[in-house]
Amino acid sequence: MNPSPTPDRYSPERALDLGRQTLGIEAAAVEALKSRIDGDFAAAVALILNSRGRLIVSGMGKSGHIARKIAATMASTGTPAYFVHPGEASHGDLGMITRDDVLLALSNSGESEELLRIVPAVKRQGASLISMTGAPHSTLAREADIHLDAGVAQEACPLNLAPTASTTAALALGDALAVALLDARGFGPEDFARSHPGGSLGRRLLTHVRDVMRPAERVPSIAPDTPITDAIIAMSRGGLGLVAVVENNAVTGIFTDGDLRRAFERRIDLQHGLIASVMHPMPHRIGADKLAVEAVEMMERLRINALLVTDADNHLLGALNMHDLFTAKVI
Repeated sequence: MNPSPTPDRYSPERALDLGRQTLGIEAAAVEALKSRIDGDFAAAVALILNSRGRLIVSGMGKSGHIARKIAATMASTGTPAYFVHPGEASHGDLGMITRDDVLLALSNSGESEELLRIVPAVKRQGASLISMTGAPHSTLAREADIHLDAGVAQEACPLNLAPTASTTAALALGDALAVALLDARGFGPEDFARSHPGGSLGRRLLTHVRDVMRPAERVPSIAPDTPITDAIIAMSRGGLGLVAVVENNAVTGIFTDGDLRRAFERRIDLQHGLIASVMHPMPHRIGADKLAVEAVEMMERLRINALLVTDADNHLLGALNMHDLFTAKVI
């Protein structure tokens, strides 16, 4: 039965004090881990790095939640990993672990019954075992090939019971392992993008100009001797705010909304003039294989809103504008 609410006990000052105290205790717990990053930590990194299998992360209760996050972080930073629930492992999931794998077992006490139950089977299969506990002399620590000490002086819970500082420390130590492995594997931004194709970084590093440009058949193009009035009509129908000027299959110029405004300011005879008199010759352009983010950087640097896309021989392949890049979520 839940305890009855006691609103009379609530004090804003006490809430603030406890919040700050919690953060202080947890920060101290993480800070204390730095002195324990020693040879065992380096050996754990080497063991995982040189494994021919996968990293299996396991834990019960709150440690299980931390284990899931560590597995997810590892998998997204170049270390193949997944979470196995120790209770389910005793009922068939143990078959997911092979002799080439490394098991990272989390338990603050080091005496989690569900974990200890599967340790003998894991070792019989030949898999390596790394333990992460808050008790270096615990059963799990003794059974492990390598032990990582994630112990804390106290929990942030006023009762010193609820896993708070201990789970924060285990999470931070797991992140430290992941970062060390990431660096050792030479895992870079493009690798990260490939494992996060739906994220903003993935879009920035995996999206190329050809993926977002409008193809040549949708880009209005005209010859240099086209009347300005016809060019304006073509630009309006194209919906890009530009027309490409093409001669002998090669781009020789561009005419944009901005060029039209400047032509008005110069009082050019738009009724009888030709596009060659008002176009911008030798326009800025970009290759289809360039990253879309490079197009963004180029357009921002040049203070333009659109780019023609051409090949090495200056043949028109397409065009794109800022709206296309916004739609593709590159910006």
